[in-house]
Amino acid sequence: MKALYVHAHFDDYEFTAAGTFDRWRALHGDDFKARVIVCTDGAAGHHFRSREETARVRLAEQLAAGRLGGVEFELLRLPDGRVPRETRLRHEPGLVPALWEAVRRFEPDYLFCPPLPADPLAGVHVDHLDVAQAVRDVAYLINVPHCFTPEYPTEGTPPVSKRTPVIIAVYDGYMFGENVFDFAVDIEPSFDRVVEMAWCHQSQICEWLPWVGRHRMEPPHDLADWRTTLRQRFDRKNRELALSPGPAHEVFTVTAWGEIPTLDQLRHDLPAFQLPDSRPDALARKLRRWRGEA
Repeated sequence: MKALYVHAHFDDYEFTAAGTFDRWRALHGDDFKARVIVCTDGAAGHHFRSREETARVRLAEQLAAGRLGGVEFELLRLPDGRVPRETRLRHEPGLVPALWEAVRRFEPDYLFCPPLPADPLAGVHVDHLDVAQAVRDVAYLINVPHCFTPEYPTEGTPPVSKRTPVIIAVYDGYMFGENVFDFAVDIEPSFDRVVEMAWCHQSQICEWLPWVGRHRMEPPHDLADWRTTLRQRFDRKNRELALSPGPAHEVFTVTAWGEIPTLDQLRHDLPAFQLPDSRPDALARKLRRWRGEA
């Protein structure tokens, strides 16, 4: 089993899918291969550190979190070797080619990425939006071997077929008013691991997120304090999504951008898979319709 997580920033993974990947690893052991790709340099996300220092610190924090979680980490590089800047992703013509190359090189079974809102009134983070759109744009092209050969030459080599993954959107805490989900994963057995991984991002949770003012949080004083804060965040998400209180959940939405799975496939492949109590048949109906089986 190979899972790829593609998002905009250092720390997005820990807040949306790290628990699910941890439960996956517990299920499959060394047969589970996970990779996280971050698509920006991280230089803009601070208020008193310089851009250079911020980028250096945030990369070190992400590497530490990745080691704790047992995931490979990759910083996306454009065809010319540059790492994209925050807030400039939609202006980078090399973004889709770079994603095409990275996905083909890893060849995941499942690809996780940010969602795209359907409602123009929903809140967004511009970098999340741009990564989601880029993944959507590249999805059909994954098995088009000569699509970006000008950027990634393959002259003299035979074409290689690459499978298209199932593409799943994660929860987005910036997308107020538009968050929905098809299924949830109970990550309570992995909650403490998620706490420790997120705690690696000190420049974010102790400095930047409290300062920027969009997250309703005070700077945590220590790991125990951060554990309480993160629990409150999960509880707030449960209330937003009408999930039962108590266990921490990560939530996901299946897209039709890539391979369209069956419900049985998702049940078999994903750990601690749960359908919402309020609409237990909705995902099955959607997948059957998309597969032309309705």
